[in-house]
Amino acid sequence: MKIAVFYGSTNGNTADAALKIQKHLNTDIYDVGKLKNGDDLAKYDMLILGTSTWYDGDLQDDWDSFMSHLKSADLSGKIVALFGLGDQEGYGSDFVSGMRLIYDTVVEKGAKVIGAWEDKGYSYDSSASVIDGKFVGLALDEDNQSELTDSRIATWCEQLNTSLKECA
Repeated sequence: MKIAVFYGSTNGNTADAALKIQKHLNTDIYDVGKLKNGDDLAKYDMLILGTSTWYDGDLQDDWDSFMSHLKSADLSGKIVALFGLGDQEGYGSDFVSGMRLIYDTVVEKGAKVIGAWEDKGYSYDSSASVIDGKFVGLALDEDNQSELTDSRIATWCEQLNTSLKECA
């Protein structure tokens, strides 16, 4: 199975998380801010998509620009996992809500989403990315819980590997 991480990063935290995920899963990696189109999405069976959340639940700028490519891609039969970064204390009313914008698009485009993540261990007011008590993907907070990032990524990557075996 061909897997790639696609991320957008403004301050480097999402890029750092993407690199850690890439190392755990031995995948290709793309910065969506450097892509001219969405052609690379078609090359992979599984897409791991990462964004930070800005302001009132908005996508990171590069993802905002790349969404038209994601919306025009054929994702039927693809497996997608999401990870998002946010600040649960400073922006607790929209913690990692940017993930939901990508989630809704990939579901609409026919992808199977794996990698839901328990919302225990976080302190936030609300998140559009929570469905039935779980985040739609891995939630990371480099501002307030950076000491948990490596272990969360390792656990999530193990979870993805298990899910992929079940999908095969």
